[in-house]
Amino acid sequence: MIADVGQVHNDLYKDIPEPGHEAEFLVLLAFLVSFGFIRTSARLTRSVSWWPGGVETEDGVHLHHLVWGICLLLLCGFIAFATELTSPWWQLTAIGFGVGAGFTLDEFALWVRLQDVYWSDEGRASLDAVVMAAVFAGLIVVGVEPWGLDDSRSIFGTGVFMIADVALAGICFLKGRILLGVLGLFIFPFSIWGAVRLGKPNSLVGKRYRGHKRERAEHRFRPDRPGARIGQRFLNAIGGAPSLPDPPAPYHAPEKEPEMKAAEAQAEPSGEVGGKPNT
Repeated sequence: MIADVGQVHNDLYKDIPEPGHEAEFLVLLAFLVSFGFIRTSARLTRSVSWWPGGVETEDGVHLHHLVWGICLLLLCGFIAFATELTSPWWQLTAIGFGVGAGFTLDEFALWVRLQDVYWSDEGRASLDAVVMAAVFAGLIVVGVEPWGLDDSRSIFGTGVFMIADVALAGICFLKGRILLGVLGLFIFPFSIWGAVRLGKPNSLVGKRYRGHKRERAEHRFRPDRPGARIGQRFLNAIGGAPSLPDPPAPYHAPEKEPEMKAAEAQAEPSGEVGGKPNT
């Protein structure tokens, strides 16, 4: 693996006409650098007054760096598919794609919550997503072949093995053992280990636990366990500690539906819903 990474590093200094394994390295490198930069920028914005911070429109709308990341991903992805890239354009496209991925995944929690939870506990999902993406891309860069796809002697055997591995990795994801699931896609024993172990109590599988099994899961994944404390310190080091409470849910509770429908009915004669004119 080390030899593969060294070969990629050496190849970057050569005039390679078409993208190959080196593009994967550039995407990963740009992803890590851009994430480190944008997260540092956000931390400086929070802690000092002289840092320029984010971008706001004249109307006071804050443009999250997620926006720039999505634009870069779309642009670089389209260029990669629609054109025949040669050096140095494929290198620049790979770097642009990695930067877009770094900006976008740094606000992954916003995708899920549809709220600005960057500095709350719910915002830690962004750091989890970045770590998982880095592990996944890193395994590809060092040359780990998932499911033995470099061996074409038995298509049937590879297919059966692939289905079993994906199924076991899926169980890991359902149990909240995301890291084991990602590693298991490349290294089969991790899938087996994660599939047979207890799931996290707040995962889709863990929510179905009852009685003693539920107690075991809550004890196994208690927030004060040594592994959890080490993980929190690591995430605080790379992403900053949460400083804001989790915001309320963006959607009204079901018991509030009659009241909201009555308010909408009262607003309809004036052509307004929620205090704003219909357009």
